[in-house]
Amino acid sequence: MKIPEFSNSLVRTGRGGRSGVLFAMCLSLVLVVASVSALNLALPNLAVELGATNSALTWIADGYTVALAALVLPLGALGDRIGRRKVLIAGNVVFGAAAVLAACSSSTSHLIVCRVVMGVGAAMIMPGTLSTITAVLPKDRKDRGVAIWSGFAAAGAIIGMLAAGGLLEQFSWKSIFWTSAATAMACALAALLLAPETRSSVRERFDFPGAATTALAVGALVYGIIEGNDRGWTRPEVLAAFAVAAVALAAYVVLGLRSRHPLLDPRLFTLRGFGAGTLAILVQFMAVFGFFFVGLQFLQLILGYSPLHSAVALIPVAAVVLPTSVVTPRLAKRLGVKAVMPAGLLFLAGGMFWLTRLHADSGYLSFLGALILAGAGIGLTSATGTSSIVDSLGPDSQGVASAMNDTAREVGSAIGIALMGSVFSSHYRSALPDDLSRLPAQVAGTVHHSAAGGLEVAAHLGAQGPALAAAVRDAFMSGFTSAMEVIAAILAVAAIACAAIAPRLGHKTQAAAPQPHWSAEPEPEATARQQATAVGRDTDVLHAAAADRS
Repeated sequence: MKIPEFSNSLVRTGRGGRSGVLFAMCLSLVLVVASVSALNLALPNLAVELGATNSALTWIADGYTVALAALVLPLGALGDRIGRRKVLIAGNVVFGAAAVLAACSSSTSHLIVCRVVMGVGAAMIMPGTLSTITAVLPKDRKDRGVAIWSGFAAAGAIIGMLAAGGLLEQFSWKSIFWTSAATAMACALAALLLAPETRSSVRERFDFPGAATTALAVGALVYGIIEGNDRGWTRPEVLAAFAVAAVALAAYVVLGLRSRHPLLDPRLFTLRGFGAGTLAILVQFMAVFGFFFVGLQFLQLILGYSPLHSAVALIPVAAVVLPTSVVTPRLAKRLGVKAVMPAGLLFLAGGMFWLTRLHADSGYLSFLGALILAGAGIGLTSATGTSSIVDSLGPDSQGVASAMNDTAREVGSAIGIALMGSVFSSHYRSALPDDLSRLPAQVAGTVHHSAAGGLEVAAHLGAQGPALAAAVRDAFMSGFTSAMEVIAAILAVAAIACAAIAPRLGHKTQAAAPQPHWSAEPEPEATARQQATAVGRDTDVLHAAAADRS
């Protein structure tokens, strides 16, 4: 299927030109991504000041993620229809208002509700950041714009930890929310002044059944993963969540295949670029956030770093990811996505495998080598994975493409934390010495529960303390090594899969590419030709899939 070329003269930018659009969109992007990781450093403070239980702390951190993951796809489609900038600005307002209320919280239940509402705002913001960039930039600049977006998406978590660590050195946990609220207002203003309004040129009815089933499937899946990791995988509520996710996913597929205008056509996953890109992003963020979960503990418990020092120690990842992401489009153009995407996953796997060689006496320099290798892999994978997803859909569906990319990120992050956390915990407990039974039951339970608790017990144990501390550190490294081995193996398998299914050099397909329209004013009714294009989109997907496999 031949994709029509569009004149760059159709593209309108805001007052700051294309650079202004990139700045405004990346600022909102960093706000959303940073808010996933920033609060993790404040959880000990919240436990003390609000008396939060472990379960409450889990949902203070993850209520945001569940809402974001569940709603980002339908809200991305909504932005395609009513205006991406409009939804993004509204999302920043919702996010900022919820952050102000969170800063005023005096109970864990109130804070959890505020975090969920912040997640709703983030789901309104996130799709518009990428889809606005891909809609505004001309074809010869789009890959670079996507690469810059990908770099900030990967580095945003570290930026969030750095900001939170700096704030917590001087202020209380509430300062994180006050800062988030102020940043959200700055993001809304930047989008208003620097970004144009973009939307789909084709008038279609919103797919409410598709929106409901995808939101329920993703939300139930992420909920089940989080609760399973926290409470146990055989708990009734966890099994029920996975059952709901499976039924909702099946309903989404059935309804999507029957719908004339589906929210996300299930047949898109048969496109090589779309399928490979989604897999690469999913597995990459499994590794990245699983690594953050376990790696931060290594820095704090084994190397003895403070929260701020730990965040600073991760800066080399961002320092490598950003420039690597920028040069990746040139590499992909020369070598092809089929070579660059698997190479990125293998670099990331190499970084994780490097970490398996560490031991309790390893210093930061050994850790740093793994960070540099992993950072290069993240930059290569993120840029090629995101480009493959957005290039598979036409200009009118860029909000859905961006949202699919975001959904893969959030689901991958949740799976990575749950998987690596479970592997780490089981191997840590099994590696502890048998003579812990000599300790009082409550004390022994604390040691079994976490390495941090074990080191705290050792610090107050007197003459037996040094031996217990050494045993806890060795057990920690056993769990750390096992978690890294598992994720390195998964990354290697994903690299092989992406090498098999990614499109060949110079081979690009899109599902559909109706004529784009950029305007800040209300659009006229779709023309008969546009309506015909919309009606025939199912056929376009099938033709594109056939061409993709040829």
